[in-house]
Amino acid sequence: MPEKVVDSKCPPDKIIYDESRGEYICLNTGEVIEERVIDQGPEWRAFTPEERDKRSRTGSPLSPTIHDGGLSTVIDWRDRDAMGKRLELKRRLEVMRWRKWQIRTRIQDSIDRNITQAAAELERIADQLGLPRAVKEHAASIYRKAVEKGAVRGRAIESIVAAALYVACRVYKIPRTLDEISQYTKTSKKEVARCYRLLVRELGIKIPISDPSDFVPRIASALGLSGSVVKKAIDLIEEAKESGLTAGKDPAGLAAAAVYIAAQMLDERRTQKDVAQVAGVTEVTVRNRYKELTTYLKIDVPQ
Repeated sequence: MPEKVVDSKCPPDKIIYDESRGEYICLNTGEVIEERVIDQGPEWRAFTPEERDKRSRTGSPLSPTIHDGGLSTVIDWRDRDAMGKRLELKRRLEVMRWRKWQIRTRIQDSIDRNITQAAAELERIADQLGLPRAVKEHAASIYRKAVEKGAVRGRAIESIVAAALYVACRVYKIPRTLDEISQYTKTSKKEVARCYRLLVRELGIKIPISDPSDFVPRIASALGLSGSVVKKAIDLIEEAKESGLTAGKDPAGLAAAAVYIAAQMLDERRTQKDVAQVAGVTEVTVRNRYKELTTYLKIDVPQ
């Protein structure tokens, strides 16, 4: 029964709570004293102490970005007691020893050590790329599966982490290219691509095909273009798909060319150099895709 002080003339011992209706009712008069009461308790029921202990849950949600899933606790670094007072020097040194041994006992084997290093690297790269939490967690799950299967042996942790992030971005349709991800690592794009192919092959991951339309909003936003340009660019890409022009083409390059054409048509002009830099492709790529789109779709771009 929710803890609630009910203002009523009925004796407190005669007031009951109807769980099915969310109402306080007086047994003597049948009066509904309060209705639509929100139950703040757990959504489960338990009938024995053992069942209650088994079903109760505490702590933060589990996360694959932590080597033990977030099940263990951490001794705080603030060196303060339960009342918020700073500990004495002798006690602080004692807590420091506890903390050191607690950290050592959390990581017990080579897999845990590997995942801990990878988690820190993953957090660094993902933060620099501005990736959402869901992508980080999916990448961490992919990395953990690869470690447990022994697929990362002999590979740099940084390369596998970058490849796992790229896989997660593709799965969640986050427009990030291999070039963008690899620039935040010390390894080359070629090595990240090799690790990406390794993960896909060893873990049997099905990667959705990149859609050029996914890159359009990001490119337009970075260039300060309006929503009309975004819509026009996506329409151009859809026409190109129907004509078979997108097969085998780099999606980022196609998106960049479509944004450039749409901006020109709607008089929000940007240079090919600016568009290429934002999209992470070369000016030559933008120029070639621009020529193909304008020629085959018969688009008259104002000069």
